[in-house]
Amino acid sequence: MKLVLCDFDGTITKKDSLADFVQYAIGKPMYYMGLLKLSPILLAYYIGAIPNNTAKEKLITHFFEKWNATDFQKLADEYSLNRLESIIRIKAMNRIRWHQQQGDKIVIISASIECWLKAWCKKNRLDLIATELKINNNKLTGKFSTPNCYGIEKVNRIRESYDLSRYEYIYAYGDSRGDKELFAIADECYYRPFRD
Repeated sequence: MKLVLCDFDGTITKKDSLADFVQYAIGKPMYYMGLLKLSPILLAYYIGAIPNNTAKEKLITHFFEKWNATDFQKLADEYSLNRLESIIRIKAMNRIRWHQQQGDKIVIISASIECWLKAWCKKNRLDLIATELKINNNKLTGKFSTPNCYGIEKVNRIRESYDLSRYEYIYAYGDSRGDKELFAIADECYYRPFRD
């Protein structure tokens, strides 16, 4: 059996699903107002002063802290099933279908949040490993319950979930430096393969 490890945002999608989901959840005006308030954090991230996971947690906290987790998941499922398809690259889906026809095991491995990816992955018969949100008393905390699934954490999570020795060949698809470590464990790598 062959294993296919595929990054999500920017690889399968035409744009970042985090930004797209926040806009879907609260509307564009509130989203852009939030970005203005978060601009010092975002600037610090872009110049490398703070890591990816810190910036992302600050963003999630700002927009979703104390949201009811059940309501949030319902909204995330609606987004996943009704909106997400519109930002998916056709070439990426064609390649996924090809791998499925070969009988390959396909895993979406993403730094994005599991909540709004899992319904889409389930519908398309894809395994999913992604960043998960921490919930207390059915309320979002804004924090992660798992490490941000980026860089070496992608490999850590893959190794936790799959015995790589069972697979005769590993493909990896990605689009950023966050996929560098993923490429290192693959036999065949594709960097930004689905862009026009």
